[in-house]
Amino acid sequence: MSVEVHIVDGALGPYEPGESTFGVGAVIVFEGVVRPAEDGVPIEALDYEAYEPMASRQIGAIAHELASEFGLFAMHVWHSTGRVPAGRCSFRLVVESAHRKEGLAACDAFIDRFKKDVPIWKKPVHRGDADSAE
Repeated sequence: MSVEVHIVDGALGPYEPGESTFGVGAVIVFEGVVRPAEDGVPIEALDYEAYEPMASRQIGAIAHELASEFGLFAMHVWHSTGRVPAGRCSFRLVVESAHRKEGLAACDAFIDRFKKDVPIWKKPVHRGDADSAE
């Protein structure tokens, strides 16, 4: 079973699949994209901040736990820090499983735990904010 965690500065680039492990029947790729509004107010971007050592450890611990629970072959996670413009990807989760059902359930469980337990915070950047031109 393989777990990878990547904390990346700025928006994530396109997903580039690699070789799947023998026996994998489902590869599920979930991408979180910055919406153009936060709480109904238009935004230009989100600024992400992370307590990186703890964030990486927490992400890895959650991934290992869920990979074992759901019998996954692999779980790979990317999350942005810094500024990510609206419309760009800031989070990617790739799950490799024998079947779709456990892979999809693992994705859902991971995202719920991630939002609750991982020290990564976001701050909306509104048009006209003093630091919106950064």
